[in-house]
Amino acid sequence: MTTTTTEKPVENHAFEADVARLLHMMVHSVYSDRDVFLRELISNAADACEKLRYEAIANPALMASDPASRITIVLDEEGGRLVIEDNGIGMSRDEMIEALGTIARSGTRAFMERIEAAKAGEGTQLIGQFGVGFYSCFMVADRVDVVSRRAGSKDAWLWSSDGKGSYDIRPVDLAEAPARGTRISLYLMEDARSYASRWTVERIVKEQSGHVPVPILIAGTADAEPSQLTDGSALWTKSRNDISKEEYADFYRGISGQYDEPALTVHFRAEGRHEYTALAFVPSSQPFDMFDPDRKGRTKLYVKRVFITDDAELLPRYLRFVCGLVDTADLPLNVSREMIQESPILAAIRKGVSSRVLSALEKLAESDGDAFLKVWESFGAVIKEGIYEDFERREQLMALSRFRTSAFGDGYRSLADYVKDAKEAQSAIYYLAGGNPEQLKASPQLEGFRARGIEVLLLSDSIDSFWVMNAPEFEGKAFRSITQGAADLALFPKTDGGASASAEAPAHLADFIAFAKEKLGDQVADIRVSDRLTESAVCLVASEQGYDRQLERILQSAGRLETAAKPVMEINAAHPVIRAIAAKTEPSFQEDATFLLLDQARILDGDKPADPRAFAERLQRIFERLA
Repeated sequence: MTTTTTEKPVENHAFEADVARLLHMMVHSVYSDRDVFLRELISNAADACEKLRYEAIANPALMASDPASRITIVLDEEGGRLVIEDNGIGMSRDEMIEALGTIARSGTRAFMERIEAAKAGEGTQLIGQFGVGFYSCFMVADRVDVVSRRAGSKDAWLWSSDGKGSYDIRPVDLAEAPARGTRISLYLMEDARSYASRWTVERIVKEQSGHVPVPILIAGTADAEPSQLTDGSALWTKSRNDISKEEYADFYRGISGQYDEPALTVHFRAEGRHEYTALAFVPSSQPFDMFDPDRKGRTKLYVKRVFITDDAELLPRYLRFVCGLVDTADLPLNVSREMIQESPILAAIRKGVSSRVLSALEKLAESDGDAFLKVWESFGAVIKEGIYEDFERREQLMALSRFRTSAFGDGYRSLADYVKDAKEAQSAIYYLAGGNPEQLKASPQLEGFRARGIEVLLLSDSIDSFWVMNAPEFEGKAFRSITQGAADLALFPKTDGGASASAEAPAHLADFIAFAKEKLGDQVADIRVSDRLTESAVCLVASEQGYDRQLERILQSAGRLETAAKPVMEINAAHPVIRAIAAKTEPSFQEDATFLLLDQARILDGDKPADPRAFAERLQRIFERLA
């Protein structure tokens, strides 16, 4: 236990609100695998050692007295204490407050809300899946003391907390601190004292942290000579044939902060103009902050096995779910952040790694369709961002994409499958963008296409409304929204042999349409008989020019579009309600019916009546006529 003199000033701080909530959930929940805490602490220690190696490039004196990086685990089985110490970069007072008292990682609030909303079992899975960094130590410890001295500093600091809402921080004598680096002392809970057992710790380290690029030592007591537990060899420098699936999974968990299995592993060495080694993993589940706008990739850059940065943008944003590393000897060790962003070498590496990841996904789709669909369900919405952003790989990404459609139940279809099964006279790939697939299947605009056996893509991700605008065609067929413009369905006979709606229109319908146009002229651009309706009485579509209905909604909600264009209202001439309304000659009734039809179309489109009170009053008058 670390002791300090009474003269040392003690500062007491409350945890940031998000930290307090997270600690409360961990302490008061039951976790299926608390072993994760040791992996998290070892990963942090390895990062600290790698950061020191990088800073020592410019300032060799930081490592001069102790050049060999290491992580040392000291056991106190009798006292129920576990110590993890590294000789890495260490922390100053301000860095300790920032690192241990706040959660700066974006998306944490959403992550915790998911845990709180989940059932007990699902919450457990989330914790194991995503990891909780340093704070995981409170799953096993009643109190945690952290003593740290930043490399090159003459000050050392003690951070201490019981994980119940606050922490103390105070200076300590240099004699009580590491020469540099950080020492974390865990005072274990009664039911977690097995974590001070050598057998338990060795098992966990070998299973979960056997390939961190820093040697790990272990000592049975504070006075014992430490023995080497792992040698710190870099996994990515080995041949793929010498690495087991379990070793890859262990390494993946260490760099990703997740606790699932990788769905796909890409490990290769590039030789030629540029030489580098890349090791990339596609997770089997979504990172909790995948859609956070500030989220960046999880790919680290090494130069000659020296960690440089995890902010090098080695993959495009639409592959930000991929985690891993690139190690190259083609860059100088003192490469600056500005040079990283502008380096043609990094641009070539980015292109090469991106191509290999996409090629691996293509091979997975060909060899194991079920496994690929699991990846697609987790990351398809992100991959499709590339169709919008990456012109060079647009065709490749479109071929890789999978879609739910109106003709294929709950399964997925590729665009190649769609084109192969298209109608003989079909010149377009039809799509419907909107909410979830089940809502889209119930859309009235889909009825005429279904009646003619024409397959329609059901696009339920927000990015879908944008990439279809940037992708002019696929294998010669243009993309066309079924909620925009005329449907042109007269070219395709109905599968039941029925006539089109326009051919069945009664003579007096034209008079009603003219009346409706007069009454609704300031709310709709046009009213016309529809070929796309077979069951519903009415629907709304966008005009030929401008945006389709879903894209218009997205732009309006984002403040990018001040006023929506007037929609076109289509009516089903064969529907008994339309025929009955058209047959009535009473102007007041037809006026109420006309506005009700427009409101009905809005409701079917996922909107609400423009004037709810007027809608209710018109409905009341119609009911009174039936009384």
